[in-house]
This record gives sequence, C-alpha cells and structure tokens, in this order.
Amino acid sequence: MDYYLVIPIHNEEAYLESTLKSILGQTLLPKKVILVNDNSTDSTETIINSFSSKHSIFQKLNIISSTQHMPGSKVINAFNKGFNVLDESFDFIVKLDADIILPKNYFEVISSHFKKEPKLGICGGFIYEQNASGHWILNHPMDKDHVRGAFKAYSNACFRAIGGLKNAMGWDTVDELIAKYHGFLIQTDLTLKVKHLRPTGKAYNKKAKRLQGKAMYSMRYGFLITCIASIKMAAKNKSIKSFWNNIIGFLNAAQNNAPYLVNEEEGKFIRRLRWTNIKRKLYA
Repeated sequence: MDYYLVIPIHNEEAYLESTLKSILGQTLLPKKVILVNDNSTDSTETIINSFSSKHSIFQKLNIISSTQHMPGSKVINAFNKGFNVLDESFDFIVKLDADIILPKNYFEVISSHFKKEPKLGICGGFIYEQNASGHWILNHPMDKDHVRGAFKAYSNACFRAIGGLKNAMGWDTVDELIAKYHGFLIQTDLTLKVKHLRPTGKAYNKKAKRLQGKAMYSMRYGFLITCIASIKMAAKNKSIKSFWNNIIGFLNAAQNNAPYLVNEEEGKFIRRLRWTNIKRKLYA
C-alpha cells in the first residue's frame, strides 16, 4: 500500500534526527514525507535539509505561524499546509510527530491492518515514555481504544469522510468520533511500541489549560458528560485543578458562543456514544 507522512515540526533539533532515521529504517517505506518546518528558530531546518538532500522521499515545506505551542491549532495548521502539497494517490495518510522513534515494522503492520479490514478508518500503536529509572513504560495504559495524535494513520476514504483534521484542541478525539459516525472502525495494535522522546504536553503553552473544556463544548458533549469526563481526567492526572479548568473552559466557551466542531446530528451521535460507553464501564 502507498502512504504519505506529514510531520509538523517546531524547534525539534533534539529529537528530529532520531525520528527521521526511524522512518528510513521502515520495512515499508512511505511514498513521500512532507517535513513542515513551522517557524523553527533552532537547527531544525539544517537537519531537514540534510535528510531531504540525501533522500528523495523527504520534502521540506517552510511555513510561518504563531510561536506559541498551543495544542491543536498550531500543529494541525502545519499538518494541513503539508497535506495540501500532496496528491490524492495514497491508501493511507499519517500525521506524525517529530519526537518519536518507530519500530522498524510499524508501517508494514499498519498497512496490513488496512488491507485486512476495508472499514478500518484510523489505526495506530501505543506510546511508551521513559521513566526516571530509564525504563520505557506505556503512557495512559487505560486508553486502549484510542489512537494517539502522535502517529495517527487514516485510510483515504476515512480522511475524506471526516473532512480532514480540525484546527482546534480536541482534534484527535473528534476525528475518531466523526469516523465512527460515518461507519469506520478504529484499531489499535499493542505490538507497535512507539518511543516518545519528550513527555506529552511538555512544550504546550500555559494558556492551554482550559482548552480541554472548550473542546468538550465544541464537540457538543453537554455539561453532564463534560463533568463526568473531567472527573475521570482529574482522577487520572491526580489533580482537582484539571477538573475545574475543564469546567471553566466549558462555561466560558458556552458564554462566548464558541463555534462547534460538529453539526447537530453528529453531536447527538457523539452524546449517545459517550453515554453508551459510560454505562458499559459502570456495569462492567
């Protein structure tokens, strides 16, 4: 199968070379890799130039956007600009982070999953992060049914059906919800262990703390589901502050009539799906 990679990159001099080497080591190479250099001020572009001059699969795209690393908006803006330079002749498209190391058979396995299941829309492995003892441990071990935004692979049909990626916080949740709305399946593979070189969220701007609540509003969760989801998040993070940040973010979005990421019909589907999952976990 043919696939493309789009990698948004901002000041990744410490990790980028390792990521690009892991791409070159794949048993199934991509057809093209768009390296979107988003306003980097370190030696990121030098690394990009080195790889793109030696390997034809790499193509550089320089863009200028905000210097603030806000979850969702900056990275998806860069991804979309990279995607726009590609043609449509791919079986699946991958949004990839620039601070990860992939196992050598990663995309060969992803490709096999898409071949086996025509209804498969989104596929990916799992993130492992290094702890203080130097051991690689599974990040967010409870999220077995969610593909992390660091390495999301979308079938061509699914990517078109969901209208691409939303330029907002919550993009890597709403994409799966809308994919399910359109009848696509989501699959994770526990055998695909991806090393994440920088802990999740470490580069995000401090202003982002209330964006999760805004995202829940934008996905039409409603207040009660937002409260339940925020309690779960606070328990996972062991921080009551994250609960209140979510609630305040939700209420501020409602007060300001923030735009929705989904239409009314999709919102109804999402709420039904969320309630089904909540009841299933309660009675499990």
